[in-house]
Amino acid sequence: MRVKCVICDIINELEDDSPQAKKLRNRPIHTYMCNPCHERIEEKTRVRLATGKFVFYKSSRRIEEDF
Repeated sequence: MRVKCVICDIINELEDDSPQAKKLRNRPIHTYMCNPCHERIEEKTRVRLATGKFVFYKSSRRIEEDF
C-alpha cells in the first residue's frame, strides 16, 4: 500500500497486511505520518512538557469514567 506523509509529503510503502495499513484503509480519518516526522513531533512535545507551561487536560469522557 502506498501512503503519503501528511507533513512532508514523502511517499512510502506499507505492507498490505500490516496493522497500520489496515487502520488507514478502514478508517479514513486516520492519517499517515512517516517515522522522522513522528519522532520530531514527539521530541518537540517532550521539550514543551519539560518547560512546565504545557498541560495535558483530561477530556470530560475520562472524568466521567473515573467516577
